[in-house]
Amino acid sequence: MPTATSPQHARIRTLEGYHEAYHLSIHHPNEFWAAVAEPFTWRRKWDTVMESDMAAGETTWFAGARLNITENCLDRHLPARGNKLALIYEPNDTKERHLRLTYRELHQRVCQFANVLLNNGVEKGDVVCLYMPMIPELSIAVLACARIGAVHSVIFAGFSATAIADRVNDAQATLVITSDGLNRGAKQIPVKRVVDEALETCPSVRKVVVVEHLGWPVQMEEERDVWYHEEAADVAKTCPAEEMKAEDPLFILYTSGSTGKPKGVVHTTAGYMVWADYTFRNVFQVEENDVFWCTADIGWVTGHTYLLYGALLAGSTTLMFEGIPTYPDAGRFWEVIDKHSVSIFYTAPTAIRALMAEPLDNVLSYSLDSLRVIGSVGEPINEEAWHWYNEHVGKGRCPLVDTWWQTETGGIMISALAGITPSVPARAGLPLPGVWPVLLRQDGTEIEGNNEEGYLAIKQAWPGIIRTTWGDHNRAVQTYFAPYPGYYFTGDGARRDENGLYRIIGRVDDVINVSGHRFGTAEIENAINQNPNVVESAVVAYPHEVKGQGIYAYIICREGACKGEADKPRVEASIIETVVAEIGKIARPDKIQLVTGLPKTRSGKIMRRILRKVAEGETSNLGDVSTLLDPAVVDEIIQGAK
Repeated sequence: MPTATSPQHARIRTLEGYHEAYHLSIHHPNEFWAAVAEPFTWRRKWDTVMESDMAAGETTWFAGARLNITENCLDRHLPARGNKLALIYEPNDTKERHLRLTYRELHQRVCQFANVLLNNGVEKGDVVCLYMPMIPELSIAVLACARIGAVHSVIFAGFSATAIADRVNDAQATLVITSDGLNRGAKQIPVKRVVDEALETCPSVRKVVVVEHLGWPVQMEEERDVWYHEEAADVAKTCPAEEMKAEDPLFILYTSGSTGKPKGVVHTTAGYMVWADYTFRNVFQVEENDVFWCTADIGWVTGHTYLLYGALLAGSTTLMFEGIPTYPDAGRFWEVIDKHSVSIFYTAPTAIRALMAEPLDNVLSYSLDSLRVIGSVGEPINEEAWHWYNEHVGKGRCPLVDTWWQTETGGIMISALAGITPSVPARAGLPLPGVWPVLLRQDGTEIEGNNEEGYLAIKQAWPGIIRTTWGDHNRAVQTYFAPYPGYYFTGDGARRDENGLYRIIGRVDDVINVSGHRFGTAEIENAINQNPNVVESAVVAYPHEVKGQGIYAYIICREGACKGEADKPRVEASIIETVVAEIGKIARPDKIQLVTGLPKTRSGKIMRRILRKVAEGETSNLGDVSTLLDPAVVDEIIQGAK
């Protein structure tokens, strides 16, 4: 077994090394994490590694330590990597030039932006909200906030004015950073106009910094709004990094709550830093010359942890993409990979399934020879998508990591380590060293052994664990720690197979109990998606007078598979046959509705709450649907259900 000072567990290279590191992390966590944290730049080392009371939702990491995360993302790399590419920016329009910034150039731009923020009254501890397109200034501004000790809260640039206002007011942000507009495929969106509407009801905001992107004229409110390029013209390219305590908040990221009010998930400085770097290096098995591309928007936690912080902490080259996978055609992802020699590619099953529906020539037209590792994030990837991704993108030679984690976990929790631990279709895999997952019965007792399923919970704190929900710690406790005292409750159901690999089977509230048989929605959807007529599906429960709960399936068909009403019975019968073949008769859908789209958040997650209400016939109170990717699809689904 490696000792506490051994580097073996900090960078895992073999299956034997994984098992040794895992044993050490569970039985001697303080020694394990002290060694992992050792290489970072600390202004002052910690007094204790971890103090945790999971029942109370109270966890502290590296208490007493002083640091600044941007010194670890940028400054410490300058002597050896100053001229190495840090950030590649690929614009939405293929006719526009891409941008490449070295670590030295990125450091200077972050310092410039930090000085602009200071000149506009931002102080340590202030909250800064960002509502911006995926352009370099977004990454730079996030790091600039961290540089001066401001708490950043990125809001995806697609949310409505109402959604922005809710988040700004909850965070009591003093400054907002935005742009004149943004490109998204063939569309151009007036971002500043949306912000102006939102801020009509946000009295805490004193300043708005506007980045010029499209060159559009915008309304500038005197004394409140300033142009970034004007403010940055005369500021210095150096800015001292503010010394932060280990548990000072780094960022707030809002997620949807069951009450309808967004939850401000808080991550703190030192623990999040260690977790982001550790998971990035080990899951993707990163090498010095890799070009890493995470397709997620920085408005979501995946963009925070892997596009930005994890990649820069590790001294890697990270790619930032403004566009969408189907613009100007469905080969855009693959064109970008070849253009920039991307070696690690990390995207969502939603994107993969959308591209599967397009002609295969869109993929086969590109070599993809630079790829070394491919990954999936956001939801469990179904088997058909896994095999398509593995065969046509990874060419059967790239390890595929299907990563399970949450906004609240800060980083990847269960996943294959690329090329090291097993990668099996429809299974997230083994937990990372430092993660102690358990399966619980409804009464909270642990389920031992393999070939079992239950509620997925985490038994021991890890550095990236949620610290609180902004302004309401009790909400964090009640949501994540009170349901099963002593555990972090994920809200997911999971199955542990005969080899100890974990398969995520859907949210606990997405488990359907059909005549006493429990089925995860993901399990049924995976079966439906095997059908050649199907592009994507979503399954929910609805009240059934005989079975207790019935299965209601919403299906998006492949183009040409269902040309009219006459085709529907054939397609529906085919889908039922597939489910019966994959799972059994007990799992056959009771109702099938063919739809052209599903209600999704802008991060690609299906809002099953809406689908459940439609299935139950309760469509009078669906809540706010304005933040969906396409709100109009809800009306279409309601009409189809009738």
